[in-house]
Amino acid sequence: MPDANNATLYRMVLPDHVCPFGVRAKEMLERAGYAVDDRVLTSREEVDAFEEKEGVATTPQVFIDGERIGGSDDLERYLAA
Repeated sequence: MPDANNATLYRMVLPDHVCPFGVRAKEMLERAGYAVDDRVLTSREEVDAFEEKEGVATTPQVFIDGERIGGSDDLERYLAA
């Protein structure tokens, strides 16, 4: 049985801006007991390429068991269910 306590988080940490929603998502995952594979996007180019590849408009993006959950608000709803 796969370990359901693993999550992958893609979040933006630029030299002049740390996305507060990415920080919030990481904290929520850790509080919920997930081992977080924290994929930090460190340039606008990395962020843009990730968003284009995944077909999303924003970061952070959370994946649990390979399923895209979404951003921090989506994660909050997922964890509350």
